[in-house]
Amino acid sequence: MAGLINQTLVVGASGRVGRLLARAWARVGQAPTLQHRGEALAADLPQVEWHPLSGASLDKGRFRAMIVLAGVVRGDMTLNALLAEACCAAAVQAGIAQVLLASSSAVYGVNGGLACRENTPTHPVNDYGRSKLEAEAVANGWRARGLAITALRIGNVAGADALLAGIQPGQPTMIDCFADGTGPVRSYIGPITLADVLARLLGQDLPPVLNLGAPHPVAMADLAQAAGADWRYQAAPATAYQRITLDCDLLAQHYRFAEDQSDAATMVAEWQSTRGPQ
Repeated sequence: MAGLINQTLVVGASGRVGRLLARAWARVGQAPTLQHRGEALAADLPQVEWHPLSGASLDKGRFRAMIVLAGVVRGDMTLNALLAEACCAAAVQAGIAQVLLASSSAVYGVNGGLACRENTPTHPVNDYGRSKLEAEAVANGWRARGLAITALRIGNVAGADALLAGIQPGQPTMIDCFADGTGPVRSYIGPITLADVLARLLGQDLPPVLNLGAPHPVAMADLAQAAGADWRYQAAPATAYQRITLDCDLLAQHYRFAEDQSDAATMVAEWQSTRGPQ
């Protein structure tokens, strides 16, 4: 039910992923409401000021769904669980029927290089991954109380990732090279594809957790090449991991991907068309 996106509140729209998604939705005439905390966003979409952690409520009946992108990647990681709690409580109070909570593939850890499924044991290797698991635990508590909430374990979003966002003109982009002569492989998704996936998941009966990425992983070297970066290999440190990927077969039951949505060139083109003024 893609039409639900126009009755959806997007929390955390000011972040890097949120800004890409806002431009992607606007391109196709979709108009979710973007939450901000006092300073209007540079986006031609409906907006509302709301401070989730203040305890402030939302207008009852105004929204039918909520997408929670808000979170932190550094600093006080306890905020991820606190934001999940505040958003779920506000959603229930406002009569919002469905919540999509942005989690992360980081909850899995490395998994020995094998693709991670939703039932793969979680062994996060950093504080960020652990904090996202704590946020998922909050979501599980609200789901047990009747809220239709799904934690989306998102891979890398093209343009919001360290590789593409870190490309600087005149500076080489360095990519780790492993013993077989190739670089890292990761699960990615383009921002236009991600915006469409989120819109189409609304209104569906979804599981508690769902991996979110394009069907096929992508080599980071291919992304750098497609972006026109001056890239080169460097020896991978002992702490680097070559392959961290998601099995997205369950997602494919809820969203039909086109074959080219797994291509590096398509992902880079989606990023370049939604990146905004430079």
